[in-house]
Amino acid sequence: MSEASKLPPEVVDHWPEIFKDVEIKAVPLEYIHSVHVHFHDGNIWEIDMDSQEVSGSDQLTEIEDSLEAFFAEYDESISHVDFRLNTSKVVKDVKARTQKFMKKRR
Repeated sequence: MSEASKLPPEVVDHWPEIFKDVEIKAVPLEYIHSVHVHFHDGNIWEIDMDSQEVSGSDQLTEIEDSLEAFFAEYDESISHVDFRLNTSKVVKDVKARTQKFMKKRR
C-alpha cells in the first residue's frame, strides 16, 4: 500500500475501539495472514503467509523479495491484491507492548 488507508471493516470489527481510527501505510510481514491476488481473468491465488517458516530478518527479506518479484512478473495480469491481517497477533502484540510501556512509565 503506497498511501495511508483505513483498515477493512472485518479488521476494525475485531477491536473497534483501537482499529477504527487507524490509518496504515505499511504492514510488517509477520502480521500478514495471507495475500489474495485477483487476476483480470477472474482467477484468485491465495498465498498463505502463515505457512512460511520465518526465523530471522534474512528470511523476511527473502519473502519480501519473492513477493516483489511475483508482483513484478504478473503486474499486467493482476487486478488487485488483498493483504489479510492476522488480527489476533496484532491485538496480542499491541496489548503486550502497551503493558510494557505502561510499566516503564511508573
